Amino acid sequence: MPANILVVEDEPAIQELLALNITQAGHNAMRALSAEHAQELLREAMPDLILLDWMLPGMNGLEFARKLKSDTLTKSIPIIMLTARGDEYDKVRGLEVGADDYVTKPFSPRELNARIKAVLRRRAPQMTDDPIEVSGLRLDPTTHRVTGKDKIIDLGLLSLDCYTFLCQMLSACIRGVNC
Repeated sequence: MPANILVVEDEPAIQELLALNITQAGHNAMRALSAEHAQELLREAMPDLILLDWMLPGMNGLEFARKLKSDTLTKSIPIIMLTARGDEYDKVRGLEVGADDYVTKPFSPRELNARIKAVLRRRAPQMTDDPIEVSGLRLDPTTHRVTGKDKIIDLGLLSLDCYTFLCQMLSACIRGVNC
């Protein structure tokens, strides 16, 4: 299931690169050039994750992250800070206001995708294609196979969809996420 990722970045070229990277990873990219523009988008649709630049015009990314984490509607949305500010002091500030991860520019697209996947796995396991294992049964969303005791369990398409949903919800509850 693709995640909706809001990219809040004021440099159009970087924003385009991030959106392309997100799309190639199988997710949907939403774009905002400022915190104010991002707030407008949040009124229309809630993303599954926010990539947030620190240095934004108007309200900076740190202020925006603080605002998001203090609002009951947006506080559970994971945030990855993307910034050129690489000092330990700045990283700690970003994480203390509620960022779930902090990536300094320049960064590799592979690393960013891995960090996005890790944050989504912690917050919303159903947004990744990682296998789910519950009570000895294993569901691989990539191959659409269910196995138990190393034997393939043949399920019809509807049963597989129902089982996938139930495994994702049970897995999230076990982890204490979105339960």
